Amino acid sequence: QVQLVESGGGLVQPGGSLRLSCVASGSIYGASAMGWYRQAPGKQRELVARFTLGTGTDYGDSVKDRFTISGDIAKNWVYLQMNSLKPEDTAVHYCNRRSAYGPELWGQGTQVTVSS
Repeated sequence: QVQLVESGGGLVQPGGSLRLSCVASGSIYGASAMGWYRQAPGKQRELVARFTLGTGTDYGDSVKDRFTISGDIAKNWVYLQMNSLKPEDTAVHYCNRRSAYGPELWGQGTQVTVSS
């Protein structure tokens, strides 16, 4: 059974940085897309950053130039480097994986809180 294991959330002051990690364990097949979404209280889940085979990276408008996604989705892992964090970045961040060989998966979510 494939599972997404996330790590790296926490509390940081405005202007600080965090790095999130996501690994898909239990799969022998690579992903076709992996990335991060987030959901703040009372808001819809939104795209943060995503890498898709054949098309490259996409970023949400609010995080462009501050966040960077990296990794190797053929090997089922991605990082999200988050710099210049703002209070409005506070949300539960979810890893997402799509593969031609199985169902779409979501991680359990990791809390990112930006506050002084």
